[in-house]
Amino acid sequence: MANYKGLDSQIRSNNFKSTLLILGFPSVIILSVWAVFFFVNGGMWDDYVQYEFFKVAPFVLAGIGVWFLIAFMFHSKMIQFAVKSKPLERKENMRVYNLVENLCMSVGMKMPKIYVMESQALNAFASGMNEKTFAVTLTRGIMEKLDDAELEGVIAHELAHIRNKDVRLLIISIIFVGILGFIVQIAFRSVLWGGAGRSRGGKKQDGRLMMIILLVSAVAYLLTILFRFALSRKREFMADAGAVEMTKRPDALASALRKISGKSTVDDVGSDDVKSMFIENNPKENGMAASGLSGIFATHPPIEKRIAFLEQI
Repeated sequence: MANYKGLDSQIRSNNFKSTLLILGFPSVIILSVWAVFFFVNGGMWDDYVQYEFFKVAPFVLAGIGVWFLIAFMFHSKMIQFAVKSKPLERKENMRVYNLVENLCMSVGMKMPKIYVMESQALNAFASGMNEKTFAVTLTRGIMEKLDDAELEGVIAHELAHIRNKDVRLLIISIIFVGILGFIVQIAFRSVLWGGAGRSRGGKKQDGRLMMIILLVSAVAYLLTILFRFALSRKREFMADAGAVEMTKRPDALASALRKISGKSTVDDVGSDDVKSMFIENNPKENGMAASGLSGIFATHPPIEKRIAFLEQI
């Protein structure tokens, strides 16, 4: 387990990265706004660009702040709605509840909420931004088809995400990437609907402006989503190692991943952002992998590599 940093070091690292994300993603959006004015002005920086940029920037920052605040306050409810999960009480499933409780007691952490998805797929994920919203969600299938040691390994993996503050890091990145994705969609639709010479209010829509907005926002979106995917892939290895630190059973988690492989797709979850939080999110199961470049767009490392990593611990 030499590749696993100490817990305190990992938490400090993730807290620092969370701060960078909170500062970095809005900076990318603001830089994109500047780039739009710059290219609209023919690639020249002058008083016009400076004036227009500083006039618009405060409104952009305010919009980002409002979006982030809403997402921060309601992300748990939105996630539960997306996966159609419901709370799991102790009396409903003593086995699962006790596994979570015992693991939390063993490391001195507050027990998160437990939710269940009514799906026979084998999957699970952790979510939340703070102790009030931390949660572990399990599919009905994974609870029924894994033995105690395997399920303990999966739960420990999700608890490691919470302990390491991975869930907060990933949710922050999802929120900001979502802002850029929304801008790309609006710009693309504006180009389609208004860029072909249509008029509105007696004036032709500026197709060139919308095309520049679309291109700049698309580049920013691509870069940030690649960063988010790379971040997510690294977190999975760290959570696997953290789970082993908690259970002392790398073989159990490796066995669980073997059973999960090929059976992880939860059909009625339409949100790719939520899927990226699952313990396994394999695009091949959904028919989406198309080329050797698919690896850089993957939210998770190949499950075979994770199993090999666990076998070396």
